[in-house]
Order: sequence, then C-alpha cells, then structure tokens
Amino acid sequence: MADPKGFLNHGREVAQTRPVGERVQDWNEVYVPGSLLPIISKQASRCMDCGIPFCHNGCPLGNLIPEWNDYAYREDWSAASERLHATNNFPEFTGRLCPAPCEAACVLGINQPAVTIKNVEVSIIDKAWDANDVKPQAPERLSGKTVAVIGSGPAGLAAAQQLTRAGHTVAVYERADRIGGLLRYGIPEFKMEKRHINRRIEQMRAEGTKFRTGVEIGRDIDAAKLRRRYDAVVIAAGSTTSRDLPVPGRELKGVYQAMEYLPLANKVQEGDYVTTPVSAEGKHVVVIGGGDTGADCVGTAHRQGAASVTQLEIMPRPGEDRNANQPWPTFPMLYKVTSAHEEGGERVYSVSTTHFEGDEDGNVQFLHLVEVEFIDGKLTQKPGTERKLPAQLVTLAMGFTGTDRDNGLVDQFALDLDERGNVARDAEFQTNVPGVFVAGDAGRGQSLIVWAIAEGRSAARGVDRFLTGASDLPAPIRPTDRALTV
Repeated sequence: MADPKGFLNHGREVAQTRPVGERVQDWNEVYVPGSLLPIISKQASRCMDCGIPFCHNGCPLGNLIPEWNDYAYREDWSAASERLHATNNFPEFTGRLCPAPCEAACVLGINQPAVTIKNVEVSIIDKAWDANDVKPQAPERLSGKTVAVIGSGPAGLAAAQQLTRAGHTVAVYERADRIGGLLRYGIPEFKMEKRHINRRIEQMRAEGTKFRTGVEIGRDIDAAKLRRRYDAVVIAAGSTTSRDLPVPGRELKGVYQAMEYLPLANKVQEGDYVTTPVSAEGKHVVVIGGGDTGADCVGTAHRQGAASVTQLEIMPRPGEDRNANQPWPTFPMLYKVTSAHEEGGERVYSVSTTHFEGDEDGNVQFLHLVEVEFIDGKLTQKPGTERKLPAQLVTLAMGFTGTDRDNGLVDQFALDLDERGNVARDAEFQTNVPGVFVAGDAGRGQSLIVWAIAEGRSAARGVDRFLTGASDLPAPIRPTDRALTV
C-alpha cells in the first residue's frame, strides 16, 4: 500500500479553485493550474489498499484505484499512467467530469472524508501528457474488417479506440461539425477545456481511426445502406431527446432546452460566433432542473453577465450527510455545491412551474411557480404558495427521455426498443439486427460518463467477437449492470 498511516497523518485536500471574481470573467477551467501537484502524493497516501477495494464496485470501469494511488504516492507517474489507462481510455475526461461514485464507495469514507480519487486521477493523466507518455497505439496488423461507429461521445470514442487497436478499420460518424458529442457541445469550457478532447482525437487519428463530421445517419445516409457498407455498426448516438415542460407559455421566445442554449456558448469558444445568439447578458435567468446540466446553465449564465440566476428543483433539498436509507457504499443523494453555485444565484427546492407569462411581442417575462410536497408518495401543490419570478431567459434542464427517433435511425435499422424506450440489446450489446450493436446512453438511458466509457469498451468486445469469433478485449460491464444504489 502507499503509506500505512497516510489516512491518519493527512486530511482530505482538494484542488483549489480560482477566485470567483476572476473566473467568471473568462471560460478557462475553474481550478488553479498546478495546485494539485504539491498535495497529490500525500492525498494518494490516504488510500488504505483495502482487502476488498469497494471503490472498484463504485466505478463501472473497474479502475485499479489502489494501484495507481500507490504509484502516485511514490511519484512513479509513468507506472501510474499505465495502470490508469489499463481500464480507462480517457481519464482526463472522467477526472474532470465524473461525480466520482468511486469516492462514495471508498472504505475510508465510512468514518472519514474519502480519498480524493478524482484529483489523483486527473493529476496522473495531466502528468502523463506533460511527459509525452501518452502515445498512439496503432495495431500491429489489420483484420480486414470494417466498423462504423455512430456518435462521438465517450461511448462511441471508447468503442472506436478499442476496435481500432484490435486491428479493425473504424470510421466514426458525428452529426455535429466537430467530434466529441456532449463532451464538445454539452459540457461548458469552464468544466473541461476542449483541448483535452482535441489531443485525444489526434491520438486516435494516429492509431488509424477515421472521423466523419457533419453526417447524420438516418438523414444524410440511410441506416440500412450503412449496415451493408460495413461489417459491423456500433450505435452510440446518446440519449438526446430532452424532456420537455408542457405548460402554458412554453412556446414563448426565450424558453430553451439546455441543449439548445449550452452548445451556442461553446461555439463562441470554438470561434464560430463572436457572441452567442442566445445570451443571458442583463437578463433574469431561470434554470429548471437541479442536476449537473442545470448547474452548467447556471455557470454559463454567470459568465454571460446575467442580472440574476435562479435554479428550480421539484424535489426537496437533499441533506449534507448520508441518509440512513442510503448507506455506504451506495452513491448517496447529497446537497452538492458545484463551482457554478459558488459563483452566485439562488437555488429553490420543492417547486413546480405552472406557466410562463410573456409580453406583447411573445417574449417570456415571468415564470409562475407553486410549492409542492409529497403526500403518500404523490406530488401535491401547496395552496397559497403561488408566486412569480422575473424571467427573460429560461432553460429546461430536466434530463433526457431517449435516443433521437426523428432522424430515422431507429426505424431504418428496424431496431427493437425496451420498455423504457432505449435500444434493446443482448448480453453481447448486439441489437435485434445482426452485426448492429449499441453502447452508451442509447442503450442504457441517461447515465454518467464512466458508464458510457465502460459501455463502449464492453460493446467493442462484443463487436470484436462477432467479427473474429473470439476477443481479448476487456468488457468491464454487462448490459444489465446498474449503479450501486438502494
């Protein structure tokens, strides 16, 4: 293990964030560059190398966390990077974006603050890039088999990289103008600078993966024709159908889905726009939805100069400590203060939107809400609690309901769906159409980045076995596996 007394000698320290007044003036990542390295070896030493490392159960990738903690403690960064990449294609993504179910399952977390696993992970990979330890891994020989991957989010990229390294010729199709899926256009720059995606794409190009942007399967290319063109297809199109809010006034100008609002801000950072077509500048902003996407809208609105920002959540405010019905090592529902929330704004819980009010030109001006409570398990409005908030920009960040059905992909492939509207698959991640596989949110439903990468890796094994009859690729999860909850 790292240091037998590490968890006794050192308390938990996390990455420092830049002052709020500074960071809201730019779009750079919120953390102080280099602030982790002086403390990270001590933080890694807090890992106890448990006899049963439950952090493995918390993480669907099966990350070898005690091993790379030990190497980080000893500052053997090259070995730490090798262990990290053994289970995770893109640790710089997960180290910045994952909510860290591994830390919720850390044994030390039973009675102390958990090991800063995410911070150790991102320190290792950043050191590896700085030391030029991340090299392309081109296959020694080609199989002569071809694979199309639909979607370039974390699931699609993981599947493509695994299959390319196995020797297959892989082309990734992305309907947007750049590779990355929601990593590119759904995650704000202040959470992950897009240079991290760009250098991974260059690594994958050097390995032999081909990329086709601006091509939507189902509209630009018939799905059935694509299937005939390739020996296998992996659908990693995500769960991109946003949940809507069908209340009076929804049609007013100024009410947007989060995935209509956030990508425009990212396109400004990419240089496509000088200013975003949908800006929060000078406006009273209301974000409906209390999750991570809602927080992304909050942070974006701050940087655009909103007059005020209010985030609404229909559920009650979570507690700051584990509830008795969410025991270790499950992932608990806790009150979380993200970097965006540190920057200001108001968070309102246990409220439901009743309608929007607009001006004579059809622009939203107010949001009307009412307090709610659960009575006998049923959501009930509390009489006399109605009120309205000023709102010139409203973003709906209430999650997603399934993969896109409008572009024809599902129907052209003649895919079966499960009871939740996701693309159905068997134990090998194969759909009802032979040679067509599904990975990520398109098959699982809306989930976390670690589950997406794990799905991509596992689906790649199913594809490899389909093409060659056997596979040595790892498969960290089964399609039916779910997060450790109660």
